[in-house]
Amino acid sequence: MLNTLTIWNFALLEHVQIDFDRGLNILTGETGAGKSIMIDAIGAILGNRVSPDVIRTGCDWAKVEAVFGIENQPAVHDFLADHAINDEEDILIITRKVSRTGRGALLINGSHATKAVLRTLGDLLVDIHGQNENLALLRTESQFALLDGFDDELESQLSAYRSCYGVLTDLENKLANREKASQDYAQRLDMLKWQVQEIEQAQLTEGEDDELEKEISRLANGERIARCVGNACNLLYGGGKTSQGAISLLEDAVEELKTLERYDESLSAVTEAIHSATVQVKESGYDVRDYADSMDFDPHRLDQLQSRMDVIDKLRKKYGATIADVLKYYDKAQQELNDIENFDEDVEALKAEIAGARERAEAAAGKLTEIRKNAARSLSGDICGHLLALGMPAARFQIEVQPTDHLTANGADSIAMLFSANPGEDLKPIQKVASGGELSRIALAIKTVTAFRDDSPASMIFDEIDTGIGGKTAQMVAERIAMVAAGKQVLCITHLPQIACMADVHLYISKHIVNEKTTTTVQRLSSGEQVNEIARMASGAEASAASQDNAREMLSHAAAKKKQIQENKG
Repeated sequence: MLNTLTIWNFALLEHVQIDFDRGLNILTGETGAGKSIMIDAIGAILGNRVSPDVIRTGCDWAKVEAVFGIENQPAVHDFLADHAINDEEDILIITRKVSRTGRGALLINGSHATKAVLRTLGDLLVDIHGQNENLALLRTESQFALLDGFDDELESQLSAYRSCYGVLTDLENKLANREKASQDYAQRLDMLKWQVQEIEQAQLTEGEDDELEKEISRLANGERIARCVGNACNLLYGGGKTSQGAISLLEDAVEELKTLERYDESLSAVTEAIHSATVQVKESGYDVRDYADSMDFDPHRLDQLQSRMDVIDKLRKKYGATIADVLKYYDKAQQELNDIENFDEDVEALKAEIAGARERAEAAAGKLTEIRKNAARSLSGDICGHLLALGMPAARFQIEVQPTDHLTANGADSIAMLFSANPGEDLKPIQKVASGGELSRIALAIKTVTAFRDDSPASMIFDEIDTGIGGKTAQMVAERIAMVAAGKQVLCITHLPQIACMADVHLYISKHIVNEKTTTTVQRLSSGEQVNEIARMASGAEASAASQDNAREMLSHAAAKKKQIQENKG
């Protein structure tokens, strides 16, 4: 709902702040006072094109700011989340500024946005109906939404159909992707076969590369290893430049300490420790000697290992950093190869699955068509009843549902809104035969029927919907606008007292000339001021006692009618 609209330097509006409310917000004033400027300002914050020409004379910029309450509007919250716009509270602030240089600023809850984003968001916030508007009801998607939202059974069946349709489209996309990929299968098949064969021939074992690298390192450094082992054996057992080895020296030390124990046992623990160490050194010495005896640095073996490593390195460069990676690539390539080789069989199975899914979707679409036709007849009848009351006694309105031979997200139907305003004239699409005034009344009749059921924006604007009507028709239009306002916020510009007296909030727009400058102001009328304004609108002159009495009677009748509408709503 639009809570507040603040305008700076926009045409005749120097600076105004307007607080709107729930229900019916009526805007009245003399012709030329600037009522249409208000609609243009609202259009600016809904993403409409704004020319620098709207900037007030003598100013360099114009700005419009709107504050919306967006509680219980999940579509708006989802939109803000999808576009990473701050949405912490149920408040939405849109600011639009234009300058004479052509540069401007557009902020949504403090985040910069494009006009395209704002236009999409605007469609979720406000529904504008006017003499020159391209009404939303002319769009196919809007017509489907209108009809499908009218009937609970229809909504349920549409959900069931879309579930079937989603399965079908997923399968068709899968088939299309497979068939597209098949164009490259011949070349891919040869490559996969060669890769699989190359890896198979290598007969790799996971971890083999690590073991090979260790053995190659050992064989490549054979001379150095032999020298180190030989020196270690000499140091342990004696030999070479060493006349006595470490083991025999340790054994001699133990014998000397054991002799010492005969005279002093204070070093017995030390003696035992050295004895244990000697035993461990002797056992380790055996291992060193065995290693020395087992050394066999065969140059042919080294050549074999290096050749094997060359094979592994070649595969690792192509398919992965380790043998484990190469084997994973092999498994993946083998699976893809199997898929390609089984392509024809898989495609046939997929086509059979698609045929079954299509059959289920077509059955659901057929049921949807029948329910839609019944709902269309019911909705068309309700709308015709309101058109009759809105001063169009010869008007005929029909929502026509025709089955088609192809499935879409909306089923297998085409939908058309047909209209005839005069006897003897055939029903034709409303966009071809309905005038601006007729479109506005059709829209009002539709909104009267669906105000409490549809998912259209929470705020609605009727811009001079009363053009060319009066008397009883004006009263019927007023009552239906009040019916819509019982379920939505409505802003309505009007010249008719019958509509104005239905106001929950009455705003008076007036034009003043001060210091040779024209300024438009907006005033929220009190109950007494509203009486005077209704009297002026009804009599066309300054309010007299008689016209004021008439205005009070009209307001009293309007209050009773609004109370009745609220009771019927409940």
